[in-house]
Amino acid sequence: MHHTPKSWFYVLHFLLVYGASLTQLRSQELLVYKTIDTTQLYLEVYAPPATNVEKPPAMIFFFGGGWVGGSRQQFEPQAKYFSQRGIKCFLADYRVRNKHNTTPFDALKDAKSAIRFLRTHADELQINPQQIIAAGGSAGGHLAAATASISGFNDPKDDLTISAIPDALVLFNPVIDNGPGGYGYERIGEAYQVYSPLHNIRKGLPPTIFLLGTKDNLIPVETAQYYQVAMQGAGNYCQLELYPDQAHGFFNYNQFENYKKTLLAADQFLQKIGLISELPKIDIK
Repeated sequence: MHHTPKSWFYVLHFLLVYGASLTQLRSQELLVYKTIDTTQLYLEVYAPPATNVEKPPAMIFFFGGGWVGGSRQQFEPQAKYFSQRGIKCFLADYRVRNKHNTTPFDALKDAKSAIRFLRTHADELQINPQQIIAAGGSAGGHLAAATASISGFNDPKDDLTISAIPDALVLFNPVIDNGPGGYGYERIGEAYQVYSPLHNIRKGLPPTIFLLGTKDNLIPVETAQYYQVAMQGAGNYCQLELYPDQAHGFFNYNQFENYKKTLLAADQFLQKIGLISELPKIDIK
């Protein structure tokens, strides 16, 4: 993507003017979306300012950490930003090995449960159940992509009549190949055939943006390019954004320049597919 000076002016103006207020934002509430034995899994909520939109889009973020560790706070800066862009944002817990002694398959069950929770409670949450954006980084990017493409790994307690498929995907260096030679194969094994997003592309998947550094040591550029080609071949929209010389995790807030670039790319993608208005129309009190 070639960013126009106008686009950069607006996003930099937004970050400079509203950056302090963004850091002061606090989540409005914590919701328990799932209980497994004594484990409670939460959604941390960042609501947009009061607007004329009765039911805004929702955006749910899944943190990275190889399905081993991590924290929902990873995407707090992005959630604060997009809440001010008119999206109701949710930071999701899910089970990980270090804390819950669970598998990657359990993590996917939780991610699907979280999206079903949003749809089931759309009225109370005041969100549009047909405008749910799933986002995530690394293993969390896998979970976001997998909720869209993987039909199995549903929690038996879920209401399977409620779709877990999001309406758009924002993927930050996602793990999308779990096959031999891909990430996580030693844990996933032959189940990759029904767990790996790359191996389960079909027609009708949500519009997707894929953000990747060219020096990522876990996700090869060739894999991302193949994913894009396969998505497009199936008739799906997939936008691939490559960032020269950037390594895995380059999009995080502690790498502020890259954070800004990926934030702008995601923002413009969501504009393109009609989920948010153009940046200049932003109005924050």
